Amino acid sequence: MENQTSASEFVLLGLTSDPHLQSVLFFVFSVIYFITLFGNMVIMIVISTDSHLHSPMYFFLFHLALTDICYATTIVPYMLVNFLVKQKTIEFSTCIIQMSLILLSAGSEIFMLSAMAYDRYVAICKPLHYQEVMNKLVCSQLVGGAWAMGVLHSIINTLPMLNVQFCKYTEIKHFSCELPPLLAAACGGTFLNKLVLLSSAVIFGSSSFLLTLISYIYIISTVLKIQSAKGRHKAFSTCSSHLIIVVLLYTTALFQYTKPSSVSSFILDQLFSIQYSILTPMLNPIIYSLKNNDVKTAL
Repeated sequence: MENQTSASEFVLLGLTSDPHLQSVLFFVFSVIYFITLFGNMVIMIVISTDSHLHSPMYFFLFHLALTDICYATTIVPYMLVNFLVKQKTIEFSTCIIQMSLILLSAGSEIFMLSAMAYDRYVAICKPLHYQEVMNKLVCSQLVGGAWAMGVLHSIINTLPMLNVQFCKYTEIKHFSCELPPLLAAACGGTFLNKLVLLSSAVIFGSSSFLLTLISYIYIISTVLKIQSAKGRHKAFSTCSSHLIIVVLLYTTALFQYTKPSSVSSFILDQLFSIQYSILTPMLNPIIYSLKNNDVKTAL
């Protein structure tokens, strides 16, 4: 607390200080990052080149893969570097940029998933009007809206951070400059920042979640009305991959960003962050490839 002028750099404590464990983790997260990049790039290339996949559902999947690449690339490369170096420092400006890109990627991803849920709702509940409703303009607007919401979510939380005071030596108990651990490391008052974070997480998260939930309520009620078991299975199989990803992302991310500080745990926070920011981008292309016959055929 000797000096509360804005710090020029922070220390990222990362996952562990054990050098042997760091070597193991470097290998593990290198493999995860490679799978993430390779899997999502393959999905994007296949969707771009195969004419059978030029439909709204795969247009959204293309942009989800792009979002996942941005999300993982914002976090993992710097994380890997910190496994190898002794001085685990990050400049203040770099930290703020990383934080803003994490917020942008997370915001874009949840609204991209909402757009995909709406697409499945139209496909299952209004199949005769599908081509008319989900035309190119509507699809482009939904994707553009998802990216715009991500940018807005990032700006709303980044601007107040520029006025936060940090001590001369600041340790961040995390492997990246994610907003909650960054606020926890501040020396000055962060009430406004925490209020903005909680409000934006609730507003953006709940609005996206409600859009997805309402879509699935209609989807499930429509599927249950189908007479044949084969028909029900076929209808629901088209959105099962999406549903798995939604559950994986929302259960961890919403808890991490809305939980009270009294239930904060260093290990738990790290695990949740790894789940929604590193593992989910890796799992998305795998889940869609394994559970989607069209993608498997195209591959």
